[in-house]
Amino acid sequence: MILYPAIDLKAGACVRLVRGDMARATIYSDDPAGQARAFAAAGCEWLHVVDLDGAFAGRPVNRDAVADIVAAGAAPVQLGGGIRDMATVEGWLGEGVERVILGTAAVRDPAFVRTACRAFPGRVAVGIDARGGKVAIEGWAEDSDVEARALALGFEDAGAAAVIYTDIARDGTLEGPNLAATEALARALATPLIASGGVGSLADLRALKRLESAGVAGVIVGRALYDGRVEATAALELLAA
Repeated sequence: MILYPAIDLKAGACVRLVRGDMARATIYSDDPAGQARAFAAAGCEWLHVVDLDGAFAGRPVNRDAVADIVAAGAAPVQLGGGIRDMATVEGWLGEGVERVILGTAAVRDPAFVRTACRAFPGRVAVGIDARGGKVAIEGWAEDSDVEARALALGFEDAGAAAVIYTDIARDGTLEGPNLAATEALARALATPLIASGGVGSLADLRALKRLESAGVAGVIVGRALYDGRVEATAALELLAA
């Protein structure tokens, strides 16, 4: 199982939010590239980067910070936030981002997501952020009527590299992941699932590791790594077992 340390960008800094609330941002570093190198030095093989400002604006905002992370060459970058058209997909992939995440676009423009998946096999993931089982979009600021499970199943034949499932109610809380919902969605899909939201301890990672056979291929961890509740090397050892 792959560990994806989270680097969430707000005004050029690494921050963590609570349940996606931009007003509840804790700044952990003003050097995103340095943070990327630190995660890579600990052994992390991927980086999960989100342009938070871009998610709200509907276009890339933290371009310089993302470019610095990519230029650092620490580890492959999985990037989400404000990617709503093919030009932006092509731009980021051409600039060295390994994989882009399409979230709001999966609800607003599913045909575009399918086109992107076909054009760039293995380099496009579908982001599904759920609040009460329904998908939230536009940086989680707007709730849709789309069921998370239905949306995920709708892209089963699209060729997405992964479905990234976030339980918004757990995100940034350190209260533990929504294991039941994560397992149910993973078992319903053939596409690999990356779990996100709520990890606060090695015990939480151990519980997710037990779902690997159900289709959970990775886990995103943010605040627990920054707060020291989870040590990256220990997490990597556990998930690799």
